[in-house]
Amino acid sequence: MATSPRSGLLSSLTKLSTARTARASSWDQTGRNRDNWIVMPGEERVLADIEGPGSITHIWMTQSCRIQPGPGQISPELVGVPMLEIHNALGVSWEVVDPDYYRKIVIRMYWDDQETPSVIAPLGDFFGLLNSLSGSYDSLPLSVSAKEGELNTFGGSAAFNSYFEMPFNSRARITVENQNDIPYLQYFYIDYELYTEPLPEDTAYFHAHWRRQKPNAGWGPDLQTNSIEVAIPNLSGEDNYVVLETEGQGHYVGCNLAVRHFQGSWWGEGDDMIFIDDDTWPPSLHGTGMEDYFGHAWGMQHNAFLMNGTMVHEENVPGFHHSYRFHMTDPIRFQKRIKVTFEHGHANHLSDDWSSTAYWYQTLPSPVLEIAAVEERLPLRPRDQVEERPLPELTPAQQTARDASAERMKQFTETRDAVRNERRAEIDDWEKANADQAREVRQRFLAANSVPVQ
Repeated sequence: MATSPRSGLLSSLTKLSTARTARASSWDQTGRNRDNWIVMPGEERVLADIEGPGSITHIWMTQSCRIQPGPGQISPELVGVPMLEIHNALGVSWEVVDPDYYRKIVIRMYWDDQETPSVIAPLGDFFGLLNSLSGSYDSLPLSVSAKEGELNTFGGSAAFNSYFEMPFNSRARITVENQNDIPYLQYFYIDYELYTEPLPEDTAYFHAHWRRQKPNAGWGPDLQTNSIEVAIPNLSGEDNYVVLETEGQGHYVGCNLAVRHFQGSWWGEGDDMIFIDDDTWPPSLHGTGMEDYFGHAWGMQHNAFLMNGTMVHEENVPGFHHSYRFHMTDPIRFQKRIKVTFEHGHANHLSDDWSSTAYWYQTLPSPVLEIAAVEERLPLRPRDQVEERPLPELTPAQQTARDASAERMKQFTETRDAVRNERRAEIDDWEKANADQAREVRQRFLAANSVPVQ
């Protein structure tokens, strides 16, 4: 029987495949409704440990990290949700979000028993919530759905999705590490397929890496953008911001870019310059401006399209601009090496804070990818100035009130920490059970298709 010659995004849905779909998730394995994992300070959790061959097809995540300045009137033992969402003004609970926590969690992905990760980034930045500043967008491979009431806020609640194809031959492992000093709660789905045959030799593996320059080394940050004085030649790209630099064979498929602009003018007058293989000058791809690389013009608009757009616009949050560009239909291919760079202002005259996540596919082994310490990752968010003065001499009633609050906070904290420790032990079991379930699903799948289990 003749088969269709078509190949494309949806054409595979018309063809049968010998594959098995499965999922690792944070579901409550006691059958109740606490469908999240607590991740304690300094702790790294293995969300998925899967034997291959196979491919991760979808990742969904949402999370919560709340600070409790004072005791709530509802015991932590009775709370079944990650945050009460009761307005603090009502006096029932007192919770505030950690505004920087999306930068304090690190996501890593390992393929085929490599000791170093092929993916390493702050959790928020990997999915496109940059600078821990929430903003919704919808692209082909990634999306963020920010809670409407917390849109354009630091640490605002949001749901993440990734549809990047992530193949693995012998093993896939995905972890999150909490580099915060307080716990957080993680919900997740990791959906994947298993195959009976090893991956083809020409398989390229998914990679992602976060970088930051705080700030870029600009030679004229006090000179106005587009002024005649800054219109000098840049014929080397030597001091450009580097989005990606790697060796091997593969293809670059895009990036996101977070800009914290200080001058109050226009941050995006620089060009994109992408050097491939043996390029010297000029590079194989030389652009005409950052808004042009991101598929916009005459500045950036607040649009989110399949391949390009904006998550946070500088008109909504002054001084911040977050953009993305994906090369899903126009991948930038390299045989030996690639270096993706952007000018920070024309001829690199601006000294703004830039950070980015690059996405690409290449052959293994992966390059050694590292990430800056948590202190160097925190966003430069605006700070509110607070005036304080010593307490006045207290009346007996005032002192009694303060003592009662301190005692209630002590009891509240003891109960809360006991609940956290109980959950921590529970998640130890769930983490192991996820790996055991993945192995059991694979064994049944291979046995059903008469493939020896190794």
